Amino acid sequence: MSPRRLPSLSALRAFEAAARHESAKQAANELSVTATAISHHIRGLEESLGVALFVRKPRQLLLTPQGRELFQSLEAAFDSIGDAVARLKTAPSRQAVTLSTTPAVAVRWLLSWVCMLREVHPDIDLRIHASHEPVALDGVTADLAIRYGDGQWPGLIAEKLFDNTFAPVCSLYLNLNDPADLPKHPLIHFRPQGALATPLDWAGWQKRAKVAGLDVSAGLVFSDETHAISAAIGGQGVALMSRPLIADELEEGRLVQPFGPELEGKPFYLVYPENRRDDPVILAIRDWVMQVPGGLCTAVG
Repeated sequence: MSPRRLPSLSALRAFEAAARHESAKQAANELSVTATAISHHIRGLEESLGVALFVRKPRQLLLTPQGRELFQSLEAAFDSIGDAVARLKTAPSRQAVTLSTTPAVAVRWLLSWVCMLREVHPDIDLRIHASHEPVALDGVTADLAIRYGDGQWPGLIAEKLFDNTFAPVCSLYLNLNDPADLPKHPLIHFRPQGALATPLDWAGWQKRAKVAGLDVSAGLVFSDETHAISAAIGGQGVALMSRPLIADELEEGRLVQPFGPELEGKPFYLVYPENRRDDPVILAIRDWVMQVPGGLCTAVG
């Protein structure tokens, strides 16, 4: 795009003010310059355009037809600029922050409580990055994350949210009560894409339970926890699931835990960089996450 060929902004401002007041003196007062400077700008503008913009009277400046045409365009343009500046001054500055977590934590725990954040911090745009893989908290990919582990991540502050236990769960309509009957039902497996196994799976549970005739390699396999939970609710089999993520289903009876044992998993933590511990946006998200029902508040690091 070629550059615009326009007269100087100072000359245009001087002309617009003089045309509005019909006076070089009043225009000078408005712009905090001398009347001589206003007259100089106007004459320079007339010379560059090759037209007379004013009919000069002893104490009044009257617009020529050409001057009126230019004045109307400038008046609209300056009004538009003034409106835009006013909006920028009064509009709250928005800040985006990205929180990374697993799809199940995002859907089943956080999303129902986003309204809490909007009420307190309407100027923050929350972006949720859902992934089973840990991502860099570099302010580009993500700013904070909810991770499960031992709470020890170099360079990161880790604040414990909740403990994590896994238990067999299924629909009440399977009428399952005895572990000996478990081999009669399909097992539902959660296995993130690319993983051959997970730290807590049916094989690990079988080592504790020692149920005769149970084939822990058979059954339905899902790469997303929410799909595995939905299959269990639908009576498609028995799933080994994180109890904190199915708390609502257990409370409402859509899922039941027919028997044990329960396996202790690694807790969930909110983590963020140590060098951003005083960042107001980070602290706003931190406070919101800690207020979501089910969270604890224990800092590590």
